[in-house]
Amino acid sequence: MPVSVDTLLCERICRAATERVIGNQVVVAPTVWCGMAEHHMDFGGTFTFDVPIYRALLLCLLKSLERNGFRRVVIVNGHGGNRPALQALLPDFARETKLRIRVAMYYAATGKSVISMLDRAAGKHAIEFETSMMLALTPELVKNSRLQEAYGGQEPEREYAPILRRTTRHRSYKRLASTGVYGDARRASAEKGMAPIKECAQSLAEMLNHKNIWLNSAELRSHK
Repeated sequence: MPVSVDTLLCERICRAATERVIGNQVVVAPTVWCGMAEHHMDFGGTFTFDVPIYRALLLCLLKSLERNGFRRVVIVNGHGGNRPALQALLPDFARETKLRIRVAMYYAATGKSVISMLDRAAGKHAIEFETSMMLALTPELVKNSRLQEAYGGQEPEREYAPILRRTTRHRSYKRLASTGVYGDARRASAEKGMAPIKECAQSLAEMLNHKNIWLNSAELRSHK
């Protein structure tokens, strides 16, 4: 699959979600195609930010939205490598803007069918879940002839030193999965991809439609 998988899936699902938002009062900003990808740099064609650049970029975009009159922003993330940085940067965004901001993975609020596919895949990267959606949306970007090679990934610590699973360290994905596939995508198909696309879009729309999405803690308590 191409290196643009996260960008393509996230943008398509965001646009599909806006069509389900009541009143359709949502603007989808251009997708930020680069993020925190140091763990993928051993693979060709990869670009990455460091944390200060990522922070500066997002903050500039948020301030631009604020100056254009927006007051509420949902940052929909499509790349797992961005999650720790986004979590760490949220206090900065709250301090340096007056925006009400939420962050979510595009599949964060999905239901049983997506979760079951993620569970069956038992992997972390380029797995059945992502591959099936790519086959449904952009099949020309997936090399079907190599689908049976789409399996791999190993973490010896999990088997030989399970106590070390309680710690965290940086590792190149190429060392964990030489093909880039960490898990098993061999059962992926376009037919399997349609359901999670619809469910991801629907769940994201339901989150945006929720009456309490923009209330802070004090406001939520007063609404009880």
